Amino acid sequence: MSTSFRSHHHPAWVLLALALLLGGCQSTSTSLRSAWFDSDFAGPPLRKIVVVGSIDSVADGRVFEDAFAERLRASGIEGIAGHTVIPDAARASDASFAAAVVNSGAQGLLLVRLLGVDTRTQVSTTMVPGGMAWGPGPWGGTHTRRTFPVQQVSQYDLAAVETKLFDVQTKQLIWAGTTSTLNPRSVARETPGFAEVIIGQLAGRGIIQGK
Repeated sequence: MSTSFRSHHHPAWVLLALALLLGGCQSTSTSLRSAWFDSDFAGPPLRKIVVVGSIDSVADGRVFEDAFAERLRASGIEGIAGHTVIPDAARASDASFAAAVVNSGAQGLLLVRLLGVDTRTQVSTTMVPGGMAWGPGPWGGTHTRRTFPVQQVSQYDLAAVETKLFDVQTKQLIWAGTTSTLNPRSVARETPGFAEVIIGQLAGRGIIQGK
């Protein structure tokens, strides 16, 4: 599905690069890898957003849209699941898609696309204690505990997701970001945490504002 919503690159756009955290200290398994926004956006903040997800299947896409829209509403934003206002047939045509978005009355269009899931291998070396080593002397002398290197191999999955927020009236891109989700379990389980990351970024920039 393609749309007529376009991104215009402004020299003043700011690129934010954040390191991917793999530790267990995160409250969510999703982290922001990079983001950029239109610093020329003067508002007012968006209060009504339609969410459209391009996931592995139509069913997963609808689950995602419902869950993300729910998190928006919990934040005081009027969130609309895309499948409730955009017919499936309309998603195949730029004109029909754009018309359905405008007719929804939304001020913002949030397009979310799963880029892919990669399986990665991590190799680490840990020193573990071994047996006792006896030194010289009539009774064996002093003794020390030896350590030995042990190599550990682990695998993990990373799901890369691209998110774009457009101004419906101007069709201009306001904000875009790429996230990684560590060991994703299911769309239903991961969407709330993913939504919190995105909503936090948009609210922090003053792009959205709850009632």
